[in-house]
Amino acid sequence: MSEVFISYARSNEPQAIMVDEALRSRGYQVWRDEDLPAHRPYAEVIQERLASAGAVVVLWSEEAGKSQWVRAEAEVARGAGTLVQATLDGSIPPLPFSQIQCADLRKWEGQADAPGWRKLVKSVAELAPLSDSSNGKAVRERSICVLPFANMSGEPEQEYFSDGISEDITTDLSKVSALEVTARNTAFGFKGQSVDVCEVARRLGVSHVLEGSVRKAGTRVRISAQLIDGTTGSHLWADRFDRELTDIFAIQDEISKAIVEALKVKLLPAEKKAIEQRGTTSVEAYNLFLMARKYWVAGNYGDIRREQRVIRLCKRATEIDPVYAKAWALMALAQVSMRFYFGVEDEAPQCAADRALAIDPSIAEAHAVKARILSENDDNEGAEREIAHALALGPDSWEVNREAARIASSQRKIDEAARFYEKAVSLIESDYHSWALLVMCYQAQGNREGVLRGAQMMHSQSEKVLAEDPSNGAALGICAGGHAILGNREQAMETIERALLIDPDNLNMRYNFACVLTAYLQEFDDALSLLEPVLEASNRGLIQATLVDPDLDLLRGNPRFKKMVAAARDRIGAKVAFR
Repeated sequence: MSEVFISYARSNEPQAIMVDEALRSRGYQVWRDEDLPAHRPYAEVIQERLASAGAVVVLWSEEAGKSQWVRAEAEVARGAGTLVQATLDGSIPPLPFSQIQCADLRKWEGQADAPGWRKLVKSVAELAPLSDSSNGKAVRERSICVLPFANMSGEPEQEYFSDGISEDITTDLSKVSALEVTARNTAFGFKGQSVDVCEVARRLGVSHVLEGSVRKAGTRVRISAQLIDGTTGSHLWADRFDRELTDIFAIQDEISKAIVEALKVKLLPAEKKAIEQRGTTSVEAYNLFLMARKYWVAGNYGDIRREQRVIRLCKRATEIDPVYAKAWALMALAQVSMRFYFGVEDEAPQCAADRALAIDPSIAEAHAVKARILSENDDNEGAEREIAHALALGPDSWEVNREAARIASSQRKIDEAARFYEKAVSLIESDYHSWALLVMCYQAQGNREGVLRGAQMMHSQSEKVLAEDPSNGAALGICAGGHAILGNREQAMETIERALLIDPDNLNMRYNFACVLTAYLQEFDDALSLLEPVLEASNRGLIQATLVDPDLDLLRGNPRFKKMVAAARDRIGAKVAFR
């Protein structure tokens, strides 16, 4: 295993010690000058350690920039390709090091989820990987996969609650720098499957697996959880919690801390504090938020009732807890959709986003709302600046990546949109809507393999939604698209016909059908017939999409299409250029 060398100025020793301990807790061998032997020349040992290091972490500060030793060590690392840089006080590294990316550790106190720390750790992991497992994956001594907890309530509609518990425990453990935690989406790939825990551990390259179940009934909740050694299959820890629902946060804390204790890892003070922060102290508000987010992710796109439900649930959550920033931000997302897709002209989304940011300035989703408003008002420069800020705060936020993709699509930046949609489906694989938009990008790029792979996911993920909600017009539309792309023309046409009977007023669904008929089936007259009522009745969102959507490129020269689009643009005063 490669060693990590830490270079720093003497005045920065407290920060260097913190970086040292955090890297060691993740399983790295770390060397810094406190380890110098008393019997050997300083320069000789430094040279040896620099040569053997897989990664050299240079902690820049005003004093470090003036230190000949730090600069010399950085120069050796730069030449060897092992340099990893971080600034402790905002100082820009001196030339030529200023030309290389630098993580920002200003005000860092050991938080595992801090953007600057994540950036540094990612670079260290690439340069000095920990030992490999038999399946080729990097394995850490203490790594874990949180399998989705089974819903034992006997009510499928309670699935959102058990999923929320699993996600929150995953998030909690991710805040512990000594643990490597499998991504939520990877873990949820095993949902509903009967799995061999040891096989899961081997496939994912993790040392431990957490599995459990949730039974929610009235005001009571029962949560069972067990931590399993991925090699032997033995239980390191197991417990069952029979409590009032009001104790749900305490249960989550107990599970996370029990795992930390069982794995014998060091929990830093900042990490303990982060785990205990839920965003709300109200279980009722928390439950409403989980329910709202479920509708937001898997609901019927194009049906105004989806947005109305999310807004009602979030509004009630914020009435219960007025400082629940996550609920304010989700309400703002639904309100901005109401404004630009359904023509509800008010300042509600801006107000809700501002309220969220007043409570928590770091909440990325609220910045994404502000970016969406700027984009829809044709301020592309402002939108890009705001969404970049949102991505910096929440690089792994599904909502933020979705909005980033939407903004890129609106400017026909296909490659950029594809990257963000790829990130979105990697975060929530069941996001059938993003799979369809990703396929749109792949089709425009000429990526046939990506189109076919995405079409399979469009079909499988929308089928899962339809199993729970057969009247979901958006899912029917995505399912039809999957059939068409995969060559199942007859099934595609049957699904389209069924969907139009079930959800005839869903303009978003009609728009998607028009895209499918145009790009994949070349049924141009039918596509125009579906588009006509969309362009006559829809608000800004869908009309703007029509102007730039590559799936409709085959219609651009059609006189009927041009006439329809021109009338729609005149009606809403669209400024986006006709392509």
